Amino acid sequence: MSRIRRRTWVKTTIGVVLTGIMLFPVYWMLNVSLTRDQDMRKSPPDLLPLHGTLAGYRTVLDEQLPYLGTSLVIGLGTVLLTVLLSAPAGYALAKLRPRGGGILSFVLLAAQMIPGIIMAMGFYAIYLQLGLLQSVPGLIVADSTLAVPFAVLIFTAFMSGIPGELLQAAQMDGAMALRTFWSVVLPMSRNAVVTVSLFAFLWSWSDFVFASTLVNGGTHEPITLGIYHYIGNNNQQWNAIMATAVVASLPAAVILVLAQRYVAAGVTAGAVKD
Repeated sequence: MSRIRRRTWVKTTIGVVLTGIMLFPVYWMLNVSLTRDQDMRKSPPDLLPLHGTLAGYRTVLDEQLPYLGTSLVIGLGTVLLTVLLSAPAGYALAKLRPRGGGILSFVLLAAQMIPGIIMAMGFYAIYLQLGLLQSVPGLIVADSTLAVPFAVLIFTAFMSGIPGELLQAAQMDGAMALRTFWSVVLPMSRNAVVTVSLFAFLWSWSDFVFASTLVNGGTHEPITLGIYHYIGNNNQQWNAIMATAVVASLPAAVILVLAQRYVAAGVTAGAVKD
């Protein structure tokens, strides 16, 4: 028993140390966001903001709120479009089993391997012809292309585990395929919906490649471009820069904490078969 306990303590210690190393940049971001400008160049730097200030956060409220609002609109729009496209596609692949479904699943998997910068250049050429450059709807469509392949695979795996007897019972009651999907399959796929929505929101919220290529210089830019422009224009006010990064990280962190139970169930769906 003593040997087992020692191994447990060793593993726990290693896990705590590695976690601390990975989270230290987050802590330092928070520390710098509360540090006064005159204390920024102290050597060695303070590990705690002993003379903290909220000046950086006041700057965020004064200058960065439009960028945060744009990111919120883009994130919610990406979630809505991703779920509308991927949920029916996952249902079709899982239950209707169309001809060529296996090839389509492989194509979706391969699509996730395409570098984002290549897709951004393609979107730029298309949007230049359609007049969608520097537009929020155009960025929502572009961000959805990153989330839809992953979302279809998640929905397919989850919906494959729904008992066929439930669908047959709905069909016996006169429900067509669309009604069965809306009234039976989709409510049972809540974990998958939350998982897909979370990842779609996080991808769109943190996107920089598509944003810098497709909407840079427009009237509505996301927070990633707001931080980028702010660093370029005010590279001395690091407390304001870090405060912007902290505020930009909060929505994603809060959503992830609240939805982690559903995400764990949605990601592991289909991994275990009876």
